[in-house]
Parts: sequence; structure tokens; C-alpha cells
Amino acid sequence: MSKKISKKQVNISAGRGKKDVWYKLDLSATVYPTLQRRDFSSVYRLSVLLKEPVDPVLLQKALDRTLPRFPTYKVAIRKGLFWRYLEPNSRPGPFVQEDIKNPCMPMPFKGNNRYLIRIYYYGCRISLEAHHCLGDGTGGMSLLQTLTAVYLELSGHIITPSGFVLKLDEEPDPEELEDAYMRYATAKVKPPRPSEKTYRVRGTKEPFYTLNIVDGIMSVSEVMAVSKKYKATITEYLNAVLLYALLQKQNEDFHLRLKPVRIAMPVNLRRFFPSKTLRNFITMVYPSIDPRLGEYSFDEIVTQVHNFMRYYINQKFLCGDITTNAATKHNFLIRIVPLFIKDLVVRTFYTRVQDKNSSAGLTNMGALTVPEDMKPYIDRFDIYMGQPFSSRTNCAIISFEDILTVNFASSIAETDVERHFFRRLVQDGIHVKIESNRADSVH
Repeated sequence: MSKKISKKQVNISAGRGKKDVWYKLDLSATVYPTLQRRDFSSVYRLSVLLKEPVDPVLLQKALDRTLPRFPTYKVAIRKGLFWRYLEPNSRPGPFVQEDIKNPCMPMPFKGNNRYLIRIYYYGCRISLEAHHCLGDGTGGMSLLQTLTAVYLELSGHIITPSGFVLKLDEEPDPEELEDAYMRYATAKVKPPRPSEKTYRVRGTKEPFYTLNIVDGIMSVSEVMAVSKKYKATITEYLNAVLLYALLQKQNEDFHLRLKPVRIAMPVNLRRFFPSKTLRNFITMVYPSIDPRLGEYSFDEIVTQVHNFMRYYINQKFLCGDITTNAATKHNFLIRIVPLFIKDLVVRTFYTRVQDKNSSAGLTNMGALTVPEDMKPYIDRFDIYMGQPFSSRTNCAIISFEDILTVNFASSIAETDVERHFFRRLVQDGIHVKIESNRADSVH
């Protein structure tokens, strides 16, 4: 199924640092700038917690050395007549900053010397925030781990690049820069999207520039043991816990009629289609429970999620899904429509249809690996999906060694969903340590 990258593409990609090099937005990335508002940007955060305090001067040196190795992150976004694109950014920066209380704040395209990434430090923590139009969590994690490895080397440690950590003296592989969607959108059918409106969490919208964070820190071995008890994977079990929490929240709300509860979950397509791309290469699946069919026990929720994952998360279904998405780029009429009209149509569709297709978001980066000689210096990793487009909560999961963190990011004051989620884990015998940037935390 894989195709070779053409020589023309190789020559374009290898020319990093040349002013005439520019990159089309990948298939997913075309949507994110359209949704940009004064109070919203599609920004995610990845963090690594080291075992010693971070030296900001060394971190800046590490960033200056690292970023040129990632040409699709050292860019500014530009607007053409029909499409947006990324061009190399040679302006000073980006500059490391001391961390802030409310992460993933809106990222104006003309701010920060037009860079679409931010690097923060606080205590032992290094954080990367990136606009989603640059890439997904896999690309961002490669940048963060490579930056961390260079920082540790400047601190006097020897790190052997492998996995997410790239060699700085190597030219980027053309596959790192490709729009992998267009290579693998080869299905003969375009499956329809789920369209039924779902339950929406209602709450008190927080003031502008406020993002509420609630972290749950637990043992991987404990979560795995409980998951096995339900004959599920960790991802399936935690999806079921979030669906359970949303159902509990809906039952507490005043409602004239029940609605389906559905989670929007990104799937890393690199697991199914061989690609080294550091850009976006994910698609969404939507595990759900419909309480109108009757009351579900927690065991039944886990079973439903387990069967859903087995049925939908495979190469054939995912190929059909990305083919549906890619149809817009292949359509000649859509390609010649001016950008401002495309923006209006996409924004209207997303606001009225797409955003109402799910009750919450959940992403799981899975078990992270680092080079063996980096392990002694790292405590854990965190991931945040960032500001939800509408007033709800998003959930992100990541693990390293025996530490698993579940990170909630919410733009509403109430913590009912988070409270039901962590209570369910505790009921199943999992020990959870809670951290938060809010005073009241989760009770």
C-alpha cells in the first residue's frame, strides 16, 4: 500500500533554510486555522518532568540547536487566495519563557515573531505548546524529546538518539515532512460521518484566558490489572470510565430527554500505515453509549467499548475514513473556491454539526519510550489537549515507566465529570494522586 516519495518531493524537503521552500498544510491542518478565534486556538501541550531543576539559559541554547532539525515547526503560517501554507521563519526566537498558570492560551498567528510553538520551564518541568496546524502529538513529542536530549547533553550527559529523539546532524527524511493522508487515502468508498447530536456538558464558562487543569497520577500496573479484570486494554477501560462519568453527569442534569454520550478519540494512523511524518496523521473514532436503549452497568459499558474498538480500529476502516476526509482536497470545485468562502463553510459546519457530534474528547499517547540513557533523568510526561472549542472538558492520557497520568483540561468551572471519573477509578481499587491549577481541585 505504501508509495515511494518522488525525487521532486525529496529535493523540496531537503532544502531547509531556503527562502523559497514552503509547505502545504496537511489534510487535518487545513481545518485548525479556520477555527481560530480571539479566545480560541487549536493548541496542545506536552510536558516532561525532569529530576533536576531546569536551567533556562541551557534550555534556550538547546532550543536554538534543535529547532532547525524540525523545518515544519520552524515556520510561520501564511494566507493565499485559495489555501493557507507554512513558510520558513528566520525571525529571532522562539524564546523560552517561565511557565504560566493557564496553559494552551490562544496563539495569534502574528504574535511571538510568528512562531507557532512556545517553550516553557518551571522547576523541573519543560513544556512545549504547539499549534495543531504544525502536527499532532507524535510530531510534538519528537520535538520535545529531542529538545530534552540536547538540553541533557549540554548539561554534561551523553544521550544516544533513538525513537522520538532525532539526530541533529541528519537532514530530515522526506517522509517526516509529507502529508501522509494523501498517500494512503486509497479506499474505493467514503464512509459517512456520525451526525446525531449528543449530550453536551453544561457548566459555568470560565473567564477569557482561563483553562482549568486537573491531573490524576497513578500506577500503570494498577490500571493494567483492573483493565485485565474487565478483559479490556487500558485505553478501552479508560474510555469506558469517561463514558460512565458523562452518563452520570447527564443523569444529574435537568433534561427533557436523554441523548447519546459519545467520545471523540484520535487514532494515531502510524500504527496502521507506515509513515515517519512529523505532521498530522490522525483520524477520529467515536465510542459511544446510547442511554435511550436502557440503563447500562459499568461492565456493559466496558464490553461495548471493547467491541467498538475491535470493530472500527483496523486498517480497512481507517483507510475509508481518511479517504472520506481527502475527498475535499481532490474536488476541483472546492479547490478553486476562495479561502474566505472555504473558511465560512468549514467554520459553520464545525460549529453546527461536527462539534456537536461528541460529548468530550479523549486522547491516549500510550506508553512512551525514551533512549535508555535518558531514563535516569526523567520522572514523567504530561499531555493536554488544550482549550475545548466549546464549553466542555477534554481528557488526555500518557504513561512512562510505571507512571500513568490522566490530564483533564476544561473551560468550565464545574468538575463533575472529573469527579465521577476519578471516583470510578478509586472504586476499582486504583490509587490516584490529584494535582490541579485550581484552588478547589476535585472533591
